Amino acid sequence: MKKTLLIMLASVALAGCDTDSNIASRNLSKAADMFEINRRIVFYNGITDQYILTIEGKCSIDTNASNTSFHVTCKTGPNEYKKHFLGLSDNVTYFAEQLDGVDVSTYHYRVVFKPQVIVPDVDFRGSTKGLLK
Repeated sequence: MKKTLLIMLASVALAGCDTDSNIASRNLSKAADMFEINRRIVFYNGITDQYILTIEGKCSIDTNASNTSFHVTCKTGPNEYKKHFLGLSDNVTYFAEQLDGVDVSTYHYRVVFKPQVIVPDVDFRGSTKGLLK
């Protein structure tokens, strides 16, 4: 009981040390990952000074750990999505611009709970002939 209480108090104390900008930033990122924020993502060639690609819409972005690959997933309709894969190099860079202001809390972290993810939608492929023996 004491150990649980101590862990809870430590968690509250550590969470209280975060800055408003860090909390707002995380909440904005969460909103973008939930396809709630309009973004413009531009890929730019620094040698030729040319835009290579521009993507606009309700998009979530993700880079790999080495920053050589960039994934953009956009919601294009109620149940429609597009995913783009782009490679980054020493002369190609990107920037993402949030197009609209969004009201997010600087006091509370945003947590998204989706119970339908706990029980996944399973696609079965194959034959049932081997199962009937």
